[in-house]
Amino acid sequence: MKKLNSSQKWGIFFIAPWAIMFLVFLAYPIYLSLKNSFLKINLIQPEKTMFVGFENWIRALTDLLFWQSIFNIFYNQIIFIILSMAIGLLLASILIEIKYAKSFFRTVYFLPVITSLPVAMVIFSYLVNPTGPIQMVLMKWHILTNPIIWTFDKWLPMPIIALFSCWKWFGIQMIIFMAGMAGIDRSVYEAADIDGATWFDKFKKITIPSLKPQIIFVLSMNIINGLQMFTEVFMNFDISGGPYHSALTPVLYLFNQGFYNMDMGYASALGLLLSVIIFILTKAQMRIMRAYED
Repeated sequence: MKKLNSSQKWGIFFIAPWAIMFLVFLAYPIYLSLKNSFLKINLIQPEKTMFVGFENWIRALTDLLFWQSIFNIFYNQIIFIILSMAIGLLLASILIEIKYAKSFFRTVYFLPVITSLPVAMVIFSYLVNPTGPIQMVLMKWHILTNPIIWTFDKWLPMPIIALFSCWKWFGIQMIIFMAGMAGIDRSVYEAADIDGATWFDKFKKITIPSLKPQIIFVLSMNIINGLQMFTEVFMNFDISGGPYHSALTPVLYLFNQGFYNMDMGYASALGLLLSVIIFILTKAQMRIMRAYED
């Protein structure tokens, strides 16, 4: 066996923590989930574990509640992505231009991001509940005739949660877009000014095309994080996702199957199926964006 030199030993030493973390917290859980997805496992009676083949996978693929949870997330993310990216791009384009109090405004807009998610959700729930200030103002302006209990509505939960997510996370997108804008050659804007381009022309023809890497990254992260949504719905609805299952998300459904129904084999199959969906959507999105670039 060839003896390792000093540089190779140091390389192994420095990469070892990451390799151990990868094996323990990623590779082994994936292997365990794949193994469990072919088993019938009850956490209370593990001695009765038995092999069921592809039964869990077939059940997952034909489970209407699981696919409803996927639809709920798409419904939520369409609203969230459009609003948060629009606000993030607009604020980034404004903040990159202003000369005074830039750090102050960055900090103010970024505060929701560093606020604890449960705390932010409690505050938001108070603001939008039937006796909260937002609905009281809307009733005072005669936009609403009666208070709305949005947690019991069929279509409102996901849009309301999308508004919360937009307020909570637009700051991250704003910072990412600002970093991208800072790397754009200012001479391109100066040339556009000489040609008489308006602010909107420059935004459409220069800023947006130059921010394609950042836009791809933000869209990918939104899809992944959206499909993993849990805390927001868990704090406002029961484990079934509320009436009509209108707030049911894939992770909430997975949690319900694994820890409430004690069916860890089926929960493993759902988790792996969700991972496949995330992978397919991310690859499809990247291909579309690359095709648009070409």
